[in-house]
Amino acid sequence: MADAKRMKHSVKDTVFRDMFSKKKYLIQLYNALHPEDKTITQADLEIVTLQSILLNGIYNDLGFMVRGKQLMILVEAQSTWSANIVIRALIYLMSTYQDYFNANQIQLYGSHKVEMPKPELYVIYTGDKGNHPDVLSLKDEFFPDTDCCIDAKVKMIYLQDSDDIIDQYIGFCRVCNEQVALNGRTLKAVKEIIRICRDRNLLREYLSERETEVEEIMLTLFDQEHVWNIERNNIRAAALAEGRVEGLELGITQGRSEGIWENKTQTVLKMFRHNMPVEDIADISELSVEEVKDILKNASFQH
Repeated sequence: MADAKRMKHSVKDTVFRDMFSKKKYLIQLYNALHPEDKTITQADLEIVTLQSILLNGIYNDLGFMVRGKQLMILVEAQSTWSANIVIRALIYLMSTYQDYFNANQIQLYGSHKVEMPKPELYVIYTGDKGNHPDVLSLKDEFFPDTDCCIDAKVKMIYLQDSDDIIDQYIGFCRVCNEQVALNGRTLKAVKEIIRICRDRNLLREYLSERETEVEEIMLTLFDQEHVWNIERNNIRAAALAEGRVEGLELGITQGRSEGIWENKTQTVLKMFRHNMPVEDIADISELSVEEVKDILKNASFQH
């Protein structure tokens, strides 16, 4: 269970969320998904990504609406294959619909049939396609050959021979994997990732605009994972040496909480110095918005 409580964000996840939170890149993503739509503008797109300040709250990688009520698109980035992604996609979809109904004061208990945007679910898979399907179906995966009352279908997107922003992101992820394998979670790896991606025209504009912030985010996340691993291994070793098996995972969780608070504080301050929004800082550091504000207030950053 301890592994499940590790940092939810990787460098690749965070870059994905940060990049597509900006409409100049979001419209490129939409164009890659719907090349037939020649009249789309940035003003036609509204980001509806789920946000949560709770450690285990529901949040997805990306959600956006197209032309008001016409279309709702949810996109996840996945580096490890799992059929469970279709379940998560369905949960994200229902939560996003709930937010939509609440925001538009749409009542579901009346006799009048409501209007709702058409959903599209996508997963950008950064690994090799292999024998994985083009469409992942909830019914086919979990209830094959049965009369199931529900289904959800996710379109899988793999690396293709194109230069659109989806292929560029997948290429960026692969460069990240290669350089971390070669150089570890180090500044050298970060520098090489950005250099190689620029040379290969992978997210060049985004990385050029946000180089300092991306470097800081990468190093911060690397540091958090390193500190957590040290704390976790130290607590586990001590518990095993003393013959304490019961309560081991609780001790790991408590040790993590106590041992990396200072690291989290430094993480918050570093990201704030680079003008990251408080909500994004909370999301990455796994703190609540109020905790982030308290750290900034105590550090005399807020006026």
